[in-house]
Amino acid sequence: MTDPDPHASILAHNRIAWDKWAQDGDRWTLPVSPAEVAAARAGEWAIYLTEEKPTPRDWFPADLRGIDVLCLASGGGQQGPILAAAGANVTVFDNSPEQLARDDAVARREGLAIRTVPGDMRDLSAFADATFDLIFHPVSNIFTPDVRAVWRECYRVLRPGGALLMGTVNPIEYAFDRALADAEGIFQLKHSLPYSDVTDISTEEHDRLYGAHAPYEFSHTLEDQIGGQLEAGFVLTGFFEAHKEDDRLGRFFPNYIATRAIKPRARPAAPAAH
Repeated sequence: MTDPDPHASILAHNRIAWDKWAQDGDRWTLPVSPAEVAAARAGEWAIYLTEEKPTPRDWFPADLRGIDVLCLASGGGQQGPILAAAGANVTVFDNSPEQLARDDAVARREGLAIRTVPGDMRDLSAFADATFDLIFHPVSNIFTPDVRAVWRECYRVLRPGGALLMGTVNPIEYAFDRALADAEGIFQLKHSLPYSDVTDISTEEHDRLYGAHAPYEFSHTLEDQIGGQLEAGFVLTGFFEAHKEDDRLGRFFPNYIATRAIKPRARPAAPAAH
């Protein structure tokens, strides 16, 4: 029988998976410490769009005080509290109630004003047009099959001149037989791109490789990741690549990419027809 709403099923599966990871103390669910919050209040802070490599400070406004920030699919009590401690007005939006609970807990502990909102990153209808000055979107759009919808919503809720900071997995990672690479260091192409945990492998293989409680992942083409931002109206102003430490694939190519994109104060005119 065909699933009448496959995306709803994916969203529900990934909500349960991230709730379980949060309960088990996965590294991306561990809130920042009081010392890190104190340092951010003093102006000393760094947050991550990808593993290992801090997001460049010049990708942020020079002064975060009073800036309205959306931490998109970014629960876990890690990025939002740091930005709030640095003076921003922070809203954290995430599919996982357990992840949002980490941000709520840090806000109570540190006396920070952080708003948490549950939902699907493709649908930001909880927010009016032109609500935010900055969107911080770390590696998380690999958990939705439709990234172009994310970019359209980001463009809508950003104010003109606002910035979208995004990190994601290099899509080439998904082409290889990851189990073979990790176990034997053999890099064998296995999957065509874009890859989907839902359609390219069986549920049984997914659970065997990653565990029954692992979220479903989706690679996206660079055309969707970067071209999709341009199509939505953004102008790219920054780009970096990052490697995952002690990773077999990361010895040969960067595991992650990150972009900074601006919503122009005036939308660029469409090319003239010839």
